[in-house]
Amino acid sequence: MTSCSDIVASAAETTERERHSDLPRQRGLTEQVADAAIDTACRMLRLPSIRNEFAEIADRAVKDQMTYRGFFAELLMAECDDRARRRSERQIKAAGFPREKSLRTFDFDANPNIDPATIHTLASCEWIKKSQPLCLIGDSGTGESHTLIALGTEAAMKGYRVRYTLATKLVNELVEAADEKQVNKTIARYGRVDLLCIDELGYMELDRHGAELLFQVLTEREERNSVAIASNESFGGWTKTFTDPRLCAAIVDRLTFNGTMTGTDSYRLASTRARAEAPAKAG
Repeated sequence: MTSCSDIVASAAETTERERHSDLPRQRGLTEQVADAAIDTACRMLRLPSIRNEFAEIADRAVKDQMTYRGFFAELLMAECDDRARRRSERQIKAAGFPREKSLRTFDFDANPNIDPATIHTLASCEWIKKSQPLCLIGDSGTGESHTLIALGTEAAMKGYRVRYTLATKLVNELVEAADEKQVNKTIARYGRVDLLCIDELGYMELDRHGAELLFQVLTEREERNSVAIASNESFGGWTKTFTDPRLCAAIVDRLTFNGTMTGTDSYRLASTRARAEAPAKAG
């Protein structure tokens, strides 16, 4: 194992070959040896930001007459900031978003049904911290998918594990996993992420088996991890997607309990539940 003294010795030997042998040795490390030692140590310790920015920060420290503690703090903060940036990039990539979307590029004037204050509050991600659901409901072209991806991106940037998927893609994956006797493993995988973003829910009809598997995913996450969905169909129209009224009502309950809804109202939710309860009362 290479020690600190080995690093300094190696750096000194390298720079010594570049100097005249008859020059007197200075006390401590020369600037050239110190720079070489820092470069080698940063490689070994995997500190790329300090390695890349050390010289600039050192020059600024001399100019601004920083204390040793201040200089050291600047180095560490540079490394921490860069690691946070790289971690955010990895989290966003792992989420599987189909395209880049941000709240900065969202046109609230063109989408008056989406309240800016509500969306910016959601961007704080407190609802994810509390494991609450989110439903973004609206007509096609009114920005629900944009908002879903943008909020998911905000969550990933804050360090949450996020996964994005289309509703039909998720159901197809679950059905295939069931056929291969891997459904419990797949459900558990979707249950572990902090935020599951399901886009285009209610867009296409699902058979009963697929709907039941989706319900299992939602049940796995209920009050444990957040689910955010975007749909072009109001809750009242979800019976076209989930043909069993009681299963439809149960899924709506999973997605709305203690959650936030945009672009919809309580009447639609109440009517969905009323239709689901009607067959039970008749029986």
